Order: sequence, then structure tokens, then C-alpha cells
Amino acid sequence: MATNSATVRLARWSARHPWRALFSWVTLVLVCFLAGGAVGTRQPSDHQLGTGQSGRAADWIRQAGLTDPTTENVLITARSGPLDLPSARRAALRIQQGMTALPEVATVADPVLSADHTALLVSVDMSGSPDNATNRVAALQAVTSQVQRGSPRLVVAETGGASIDAGVNRQLGHDFGQASRISLPITVAILAVAFGAVVAAGLPVILALCAVFAAIGLSALTSHLIPSTDTINEVILLMGLAVGVDYSLFYLKREREERARGLDRLSAIEVAAQTSGRAVVVSGVAVIVSMAGLFLAADVSFASLATGSIIVVAVSVLGSLTVLPALLAKFGRAVDRPRVPLVWRLTNRRQGEPRLWPALLSPALRRPGFTLTVVVAALALLAQPALHLTLRASSSAQLPRTIPAMQTYDRLTAAFPNKNTSIAIVVQAPSQYAGQVRATLNSLAPASGAPLLSRASVDSLRTSTDRRTQVLQLAVPYPSSSDGASRVVRLLRSQVLPRALADLPAARFAVGGDVASDLDFAEHAQQKLPWVMGFVLVLTLLMMTITFRSLVVALTAIGVNLLSAGSAFGILVLVFQQHWAESILGFTSNGAVVAWIPMFLFVVLFGLSMDYHVLVVSRIREGVRNGLSTQDAVREGITRSAGVITSAAVVMVSVFAVFATLSMVEFKQIGVGLSAAVLLDALVIRIVVLPAAMTLLGRANWWPGELSRRPRRSQDGPASTPVSADRFVTSRAL
Repeated sequence: MATNSATVRLARWSARHPWRALFSWVTLVLVCFLAGGAVGTRQPSDHQLGTGQSGRAADWIRQAGLTDPTTENVLITARSGPLDLPSARRAALRIQQGMTALPEVATVADPVLSADHTALLVSVDMSGSPDNATNRVAALQAVTSQVQRGSPRLVVAETGGASIDAGVNRQLGHDFGQASRISLPITVAILAVAFGAVVAAGLPVILALCAVFAAIGLSALTSHLIPSTDTINEVILLMGLAVGVDYSLFYLKREREERARGLDRLSAIEVAAQTSGRAVVVSGVAVIVSMAGLFLAADVSFASLATGSIIVVAVSVLGSLTVLPALLAKFGRAVDRPRVPLVWRLTNRRQGEPRLWPALLSPALRRPGFTLTVVVAALALLAQPALHLTLRASSSAQLPRTIPAMQTYDRLTAAFPNKNTSIAIVVQAPSQYAGQVRATLNSLAPASGAPLLSRASVDSLRTSTDRRTQVLQLAVPYPSSSDGASRVVRLLRSQVLPRALADLPAARFAVGGDVASDLDFAEHAQQKLPWVMGFVLVLTLLMMTITFRSLVVALTAIGVNLLSAGSAFGILVLVFQQHWAESILGFTSNGAVVAWIPMFLFVVLFGLSMDYHVLVVSRIREGVRNGLSTQDAVREGITRSAGVITSAAVVMVSVFAVFATLSMVEFKQIGVGLSAAVLLDALVIRIVVLPAAMTLLGRANWWPGELSRRPRRSQDGPASTPVSADRFVTSRAL
């Protein structure tokens, strides 16, 4: 038996030394998790998150020492009826006194009454760096809560950047727990149906969770090199459960299949390692290569997502190749215990060949040209809305209103419309022009003549100590996520500022702030997307060509994966750029998809689809190597792998669908996009498109490899009997 591959050697050692393998694995997971918790996670600073002109504006402000302090706003309104102004002023005085006593507070402004006399506002500037304000805002919130308890007739609530960020972090933690609580029981139940036994159902889930915990710890360690964003743990959970369960499922299914054929325990493990183990390595490398494409985006957010995903996939592959064989060797036939009544009999009955999959395959095998044309046309039609994909950064309007700070934010912007949006205009010029620059900026809005700026006002104008940098905070009466605010930024950049500073050739400007930052990030993501896609396509083509020694198989993989990814993007646009699904999924559409989602989805989809593709094509190649015609090899390969692929797809879809129910719109879009793609990939691409294409191509599938030149049987030859495990291993099927 040809058992010298690395996967077989690892499996053999683990199976013969199960306790050593288990102890090493548990030690690895604990050390990674505890070490990560000890050092903590480093998040990117604001200037690291900047891109484009807004990033340049943030850098200039930071270098000039003009960084705005973090401002928190305490809003005082009536619980019902008109505002009792004397009571509101007394509450505001207590807020001022309490906040002033805090070391986290730099200054407290005098109360400001709204124009309609319905609200009183106290603005508080925090001390220290804005980068860690989220961790220090709890002290301010405690003062606000204390005043609220003493003012039962009033609503005393706090909002601001730090409060909202803290609320988002708490919401993410809640979502993380909810996703775990829902997805884990569902996954175990699906696997129990797939295997008909509790132990076999539990092992993939336990290994996937171990990989997630280890990856979270390793991600914290690597964050000190590549800062991690707020969503990294949720992404690790998403990827870890999906690929971790899938890899163990492939391996476990093949080991049980070989045992059922009569092989002893160690031989069955070795066959599983030689076949499914090799497929796990190839698909794992495919996911890692795809995720590495995100580094080309040259953005800390994408780099964080790539790093976390690569870590959890690598740990999942390692667990599948080492600790899973050890567990299978230790449990032996007990892996099929305790059996689930009725399900075991339905899952493991042997009454000839399955009927469902041959029936579904029949159109693709009998009329491959017609079937392929019809289905590809349907998928292309489904993908057509993706041509109208619009990218926009996630805005405050899309944050869940279960976050108290967002509820207060809505009341604040209603009572004080001029608090809606502030745009930062930064001008650098030689110090001798400081007076002229200041005069120009002070008269900027009324002098522009632009209707969009007619209601804009100067919030503040600050000058650096060397008089070389000046920062104007321009207040505009448009919500930050509105088209009006975006048009103001574009107007300032393209017309107003170049015209106003035309007499100062030594001056240079940059427009920043939240609105500009969101615009720049969306444009940056759109510009980088083709480069990332090209990187993933080229490396996937190379990897598949080397794995199967066939350029045609690699090109087919690229084509079918593009079909499923394009269809998923079309569904994403239909669901989230329109308003019809808002009440179903509980979100507010801004007519766009969150800017980082398409790039992330593309690399994930291309990587995950390799799971199924490698497994199916390996089975088909197995049949061709052993003398089957292409049509018979396709029939046997897909029929014999359809069960495990369906189980894996159902697991993935259940995990991804849970994310579609979470409160953050980013996770809803990830959940819908991935669920749709996996369903299409497993049920349409692998059952219809791939078999039809491979049947049409025949021996050309394996060009320029050996199989395309030296057929063992005629194309229309009869199907052979199933290949034995020994013969398969000897043939070096992968």
C-alpha cells in the first residue's frame, strides 16, 4: 500500500499514540487561548483605519496635535409631556458636577437648550487618547445613570462615539453568544441525523470548537503585529464552525465507509488519511490562499479578517489530520455509539444503490449540453443584479436600536439637527499665510454659493502652534449616511476648496471626518476588489492544476465557482439594496451593501467551494484511474460523495443562516450571502453544472495529464464494479 504521504504518516502516528496526540492537542488549545487572554487584543487606532484623503486628513490633524477630544453628550428630556425646565437644569448641574470630578473628563460645557425647548444638552470632552476612550467611558455613564435614578420624571441618557462603540461591543458579545447557543445544537442535530450516532456527531463539533478557541487566542497574539477589528471573533466562529465541522465530517465519513467494507481500524484510518485527509489539506490550503488575497487590499480591516480566518482554517486542518485519527483509534467502533433510534437504521441501511442522486444526475448525464446551457443561463440571470452592486460603509442608521446609546442618538439629532454631521477640512500652508487661510475657511460656506452649503455653519476653527495647519469643523444639516452629506464632501473636494485656495498655491487640503472616511473606504474597497479577485483566481488556477495535474479541471473549477459567487452576489444585492426584506431580516436598507462584505465574501466563497470541488473531483478521478468511462466515473463519484457533501452543506448553511438573524447588518449580509452560495454550490453546481461539464469534456477533463492520453476503456464502456479500498490506495488516487 502506498502510504508514505504526510497525511498518512500523521494519521498513523496519531492512531498508534492516541494519548500523546490528544494531550498535545489539548495543550496547544489551552496554551493558545490562555496566552491570547493574557496579552489581550490590540485594536487598530483611528489613523490606522484611515484610507484615501480622509486618512491623510487624520494624519495631518494628529501630527499637528489638533486631534479632537472624544465628546460625550448627555441629553435631558421629559419622560412625558413638556420638559420641566427647572428640573432639567438641576439635573444638568448634577451632571456637570459629577463629570467634572472624574479624571476621565477634560471639560464640561454649559447646558444648551434646544430650539423647541424639548431637550437640554450637556457636552463632555473626555481626557486622554481617543483610541482608548471606549474602555474609559463607563465612568461617565455611571454618573449619567446616577443622575437618572434621582430624576424619575426626566430621561437622562448619554450618547457619543465612545458610548456607541461600547454599546456595539456589548451587542457583538451578545450576538457572539447567541450565534453559539443557536448554531451548536443545530449542528449537532444535523450530524446526528447524518451519522445516526451521538459520538460520531459530537466529535466534529468538539474539534471545531477547539479550533475556534485556539484561533481566538492566536488572533489576540498576532493582533500585536496586525491589529484586530471588533468583528474578528465572530468571523473566527463563523469560519471555524464551517470548515472545522466539514473537514472532520469528510474524514470521519470516509473512515466509516472503509470500516464498513471490512478494513481493520488502522487501515481504515490510513485510507481516510490518504483520500479525505489529502482533500482536507488541499481545500484548507485553498481557503488560506483565498483569504491571503485580502492582504492585497492594503487595509488593516481586511488584513485582520484575513489573519483570523487563516489561523482558524490552519488549526482546523491540523486537528483533522492529527487529533481526529487519534480519537477514531481510541473510540474504535464505539464511535457509532450510542445509536440514535430509527435514525441509525435509516442512515446505515444497505438496500442497493441510492435512488435520489442518480435521479438528480440523470439530466446532466443524458443531455449534458442542453442541461448545462439552461442552468448556466439561469445562474447568470440570478447573478445579473450584481452588476448594480453599490458599496457603502455601514452607517449609524443601520446600527440596531437595541443599543441604548443609539436610541439617545436619535433623540439628540431630532432635538439638535445641527449635531447631525461634522466634516473636517484640514489645510496646510506656510505659517505666513495663516491669516489668509483662516479668513478663507471662516467664509467658506457662505462664499461658496453652493446650495448644499447654504445651511452649513462653522463648528470650530483651530490652528496648530506652528500656524502651519488649520482645521475647520463644518456642521452640515444632513444625516451622516445621507446622499446630501456625501455630496457635500465631494463638492468640497472637487470645487469649493480648489477654488477658495486657488490664490494660495503653497496650500494643500484634505477633507476628513466620518462621512469622508466612509466614502473613501467604499471607494478603496471597490478599487481593490478586482486585484483581490485576480489574485485569488490565478492562485486557485495554479493550485488546482498542480493538485489534479490538469489545466482543464482547474479552469472548470474557476468557472463553476464564479457562477456560484456571482449568483450569491446577485441575491445579496436583491435582498439588501432593496427594502422588501427589511421586515423579514430586521434591518434598515441604505440602498447599498456594506463596503467590506463583497471582497470578504468572494475570498471565503472561493475557498470554501474548494471543499466540495476537491472531494467530488477526487472521487471522479478515482473512478477514471480505475478504468471507468467519464460518464460512469462522474455518476459514481458524485453518487458516492453526495451524502457527505449534502451533510456538510446543511451544516454550513445552518451556521451561516444563524448569522443572518443577528442584529448587525454586516453579519446579516455575510449570513445571507454565504448561505445562498453554499446551497447553490452543493445542490446546483455539484449536482448539475459540474457533472454536465465533465461529461461533455470527457477525457479532455484531464488534459494535459496522463489520463487524457491513455484511456483504459472506451467512453461508452460499461460501468465497473466499486473499487476496493486497497486498489484505491495503490492507485494513488489523489
